[in-house]
Amino acid sequence: MKELLKHIIFDQREKDISQMIERDIDISLVNSPEVLVISGIRRCGKSVLLQQIRSQQTEQDYYMNFDDERLINFKVDDFQTLYEAFIELFGEQKTFYFDEIQNIPGWERFVRRLHDSGCKVFVTGSNANMLSRELGTHLTGRYCQIELYPFSFPEFLKIKEVYPQQKDFYTTTGKSILKRYFDEYVKTGGFPRYIKDPNTNYLSTLYENIIYKDVVTRNKLNGERELLEMVYYLASNATKRFSYTSLAKTIGIKHTETVKNYLEYLENTYLLFQVMKFDWSVKKQMNNQKKVYFIDNAIIGKVGFNATDNIGQLLENLVFIEIKRQRKDVYYHDDGIECDFIMRENGHIVSACQVTRSMKDEKTRQREINGLVSALNAYNLTEGMVLTDDETEEITIDNKKIHIIPIWRWLLKDSVTIPLT
Repeated sequence: MKELLKHIIFDQREKDISQMIERDIDISLVNSPEVLVISGIRRCGKSVLLQQIRSQQTEQDYYMNFDDERLINFKVDDFQTLYEAFIELFGEQKTFYFDEIQNIPGWERFVRRLHDSGCKVFVTGSNANMLSRELGTHLTGRYCQIELYPFSFPEFLKIKEVYPQQKDFYTTTGKSILKRYFDEYVKTGGFPRYIKDPNTNYLSTLYENIIYKDVVTRNKLNGERELLEMVYYLASNATKRFSYTSLAKTIGIKHTETVKNYLEYLENTYLLFQVMKFDWSVKKQMNNQKKVYFIDNAIIGKVGFNATDNIGQLLENLVFIEIKRQRKDVYYHDDGIECDFIMRENGHIVSACQVTRSMKDEKTRQREINGLVSALNAYNLTEGMVLTDDETEEITIDNKKIHIIPIWRWLLKDSVTIPLT
């Protein structure tokens, strides 16, 4: 085993990251003494981020990617052999890099031992449930986590070699260029390789790997027809409400518990997310209808069916993912009038926003404003946002300030110092 591990170590050792885009992450997490866990959907850039972090450290040699078919028989007891192989090859070091570590049951025990002996450990993984269960059991208080998503709009622009400056938000040419790239981003999404080469075969392979490897195989499901039909339906109706009962009836699944299980398995892969209607009663939250959003707009376009223009749906999905990227708890509001998103931090509702393609239609304008004002009143907020495709305005209603902002400008607010309106 040790000789095989040494071969794999050297095979995996070199990877060119010079052309890779630097990700926008909290650097303090990298420098903290805790185990750093990088989690997220397949192909969102976890391995590249790990390599980028590794390239900036003094100690770089103790690296292993466990998504390697030669490690199919690797067990938790073999970690000690791996440790010995590292020492024999490179001498003693205190920094470890483990990619896709969730493939090895019991990995957290070895990582805990390394941490407790003063080592810094970086790990990546693609299954939210497995990671959270293992981390919570054996690494409580010993880790910090980065949930990595496909590229944000600022990161998308970096791939396109576009670097916005403040003046670009005020000149006709600058705004037109940013809007053109935003329109592309809305449909292309943020998977790094797909941005560079938008080949639908890549999306098909990615989706199939998620379904068959991360859901069907990992959860030992007997058949995938119902699962595939459910994802197809949800992708075709992303951002819309559903109940477990209605979804089961639509797909032809006998038991609602099966629907709940399928959704949990899919959420664990980061493919999609359920959003609950906010209520101070957790029981009512659980019983109310849910809304579903997908990790990336390109997945919606590939997996779902949309007979009509679905730009409004894609805009709302895009905004949701950005809110998730900001690590906020998100719900929808409905007390007879709906507001798309309300955000909660430290037990308090702190903001609310609507998403719509345009406010030019008077009926749409009143619906969006009324829904936002309803949420602002419900949670004692003084201002909120309506995010649009490309409209700017600021209004006050009942002492509530409403900012109407283009989504592309909102997405860039932290990368370039500009006023939102």
